[in-house]
Amino acid sequence: MKLTRHTDYALRMLLYLAAHPDRLCSIAEIARAYDISQNHLMKVANELGRIGHIETVRGRNGGLRLARPANEIILGTVVRDMEEGFDLVDCGGCVIVPVCGLPGVLRQATRAFVETLDRYSLADIGGPKGGMAALFGVPPY
Repeated sequence: MKLTRHTDYALRMLLYLAAHPDRLCSIAEIARAYDISQNHLMKVANELGRIGHIETVRGRNGGLRLARPANEIILGTVVRDMEEGFDLVDCGGCVIVPVCGLPGVLRQATRAFVETLDRYSLADIGGPKGGMAALFGVPPY
């Protein structure tokens, strides 16, 4: 299974925000930290804010922060929220659909994938306390 770039960027943004829990972070700052497109991150931030994973503060001194503690943000939930679908194959029009077991097997595999992600929070994947922040040049908290 391969996650979309949109989901990848969402997870990166959440990890960055988790590493900076005591302040607002800008989209430009996050884009520089990962060397990724600021335009893509603006779309990701908009969706993460709409869903409720982050809070967005507008204005001159605005920015982004997690909407709740990192240990309450479950990876499986984020992936479900960001991915449009998990259909790994398009069986429409295939002649063997009436007898093929592949779609069922792939649904079961996808379920297992997301259920594994459900066992982990953002805090679980952020590395040792302060480690992620140190990579971004921020002193450990």
